[in-house]
Amino acid sequence: MSQSQDIRYTCPYCHKEFDTTIYTAIKAEQDPDLKEACISGDIFRHTCPHCQHAFMIQPPLVYSDPSRKFLIWLSQQEPAESLKQLAQPLVKQGFKLRRCATVQEFAEKIQIFEDGVDDIMVELAKYDSFIEYIDNKKGTAEDVTGIEYQHTENDVMKINVRADDKGMSFLIPISVLEEEMKVDKDRFAIDETDFPRINHDWIISAYTEAAGKA
Repeated sequence: MSQSQDIRYTCPYCHKEFDTTIYTAIKAEQDPDLKEACISGDIFRHTCPHCQHAFMIQPPLVYSDPSRKFLIWLSQQEPAESLKQLAQPLVKQGFKLRRCATVQEFAEKIQIFEDGVDDIMVELAKYDSFIEYIDNKKGTAEDVTGIEYQHTENDVMKINVRADDKGMSFLIPISVLEEEMKVDKDRFAIDETDFPRINHDWIISAYTEAAGKA
């Protein structure tokens, strides 16, 4: 069962207290509606009953999907010791363990694993798309406001590079990404038991560290 908790919260706008419910654990198989609320971000949205302002509350949250074999820890902090103790048995069962620090990362990570795609491959695709966007003189690095995974269909991944007034979509065959990862597999090696945070910063550090060792 998913787990929730009633809390007393102070509105960041009017500074009045009110009661609300937050979720601390989501079981995707048992609660598909909550799964969709995680992807949309609705599960984190709350409205103050006093001033009617809407805002996000992001409590530490464990999201698990045994059928797809992944578990995500949503928090800006490292996993608690009790959660780390579960890591080794879960990894032996083939689970992917991840940490996300933001709601946006969290929602995208769920979508990636729902699509049955390797999130390391997604970050590689984002990196390649960014480089191609710059090399093709579609804009500068400073123009880019976001790089997003859209979907994977018929073994082709779609990545969107967003800029302030324009953007560009890239369609990348999975086979191309698989070959790139195969050739440079040491660069993309991770320890699942560490609940790694696989995101933009991670892929940049993977290339930066490799360049430093060259």
